[in-house]
Amino acid sequence: MKPFDLNRHPHRRYNILIREWVLVSPHRAKRPWLGQVEKGGIERRPEYDPGCYLCPGNERAGGIRNPEYTDTFVFENDFAPLMEKTPTGKIHKQNLLIADSERGTCQVICFSPRHDLTLAEFDLPALRKVVDVWVQQHHQLGQLPFINYCLPFENKGAIMGCSNPHPHCQIWATKTIPEEPAKELPSFRQYSAENQSCLLCDYLQLELAEDQRIVCKNESFVVLVPFWAVWPFETLLLSRRHFSSFTDLTDTERDDLADIIKQITVRYDNLFETSFPFSMGFHQAPTDGQAYLEWHFHAHYYPPLLRSATVKKFMVGFELLGTPQRDLTAESAARRLRELPGAHYSSA
Repeated sequence: MKPFDLNRHPHRRYNILIREWVLVSPHRAKRPWLGQVEKGGIERRPEYDPGCYLCPGNERAGGIRNPEYTDTFVFENDFAPLMEKTPTGKIHKQNLLIADSERGTCQVICFSPRHDLTLAEFDLPALRKVVDVWVQQHHQLGQLPFINYCLPFENKGAIMGCSNPHPHCQIWATKTIPEEPAKELPSFRQYSAENQSCLLCDYLQLELAEDQRIVCKNESFVVLVPFWAVWPFETLLLSRRHFSSFTDLTDTERDDLADIIKQITVRYDNLFETSFPFSMGFHQAPTDGQAYLEWHFHAHYYPPLLRSATVKKFMVGFELLGTPQRDLTAESAARRLRELPGAHYSSA
């Protein structure tokens, strides 16, 4: 029998952040696809859309009109899934029917007045303004007494549930820690207690030493395909320095965060020469006033596209009912992303 090979044989990989397994089947990477496909190619949009409720000067739901903003614009979500004035309440019946009220607030951040751009097409000064707004919003929302967690995220593309193509993101600020970062917290704490060091600091050093899954990097940040990646071309953005939230960023790190976001989003678009869809979000320490010295600032990018601009990937079957599974190895995905040019394909 041939020796075990990560690039050829089925195996499980362990996610050290959320302590769950993913099944990897590299031998299936060439299987034919006759399932659903999406339209690829360059999406052409106008700089200003009179029907867009996020463009400057346009009317939003309920008659609210946007100002004639010139760079970034922040407002409270008109259809916020969380509300500040939610009354306190609980339902606990025999430990079987359990519900707790949840307070919060949801902000929308328009990255630019331009309707036709994405972050991959921003210049670095414009991206730096986005980073500064994230820092400002994190500080303001985290100071609210009923807010204990702030999660900035972007859904890019209609197949990711984005209802408006205007470049924007949201911040949902919640009373309780959301499920995914809540899964990561015990991993950070246990690793710190057992090793007197940081989980993601040590992981990043191992990845840099192996240099198989690194996609791009600068002086302050590294983007890599995590060893345990589930989604095709999933990446993890990690700070080199150990800190826990946006408000810990130095001025240089703000510039470098803008730069690394530019690097990875350009590569995503260049991968299939299309406006590449994804969901991404920053995982930071909670804002409840406690010390979270073990927490390491990072962001996740989860793209659904599989092998081309048209073939997408959802959780179904065994992945949904058993264990998440992928055919594309982390090493193959990282190599394809790393080898792409740094200039956006549309500028060629």
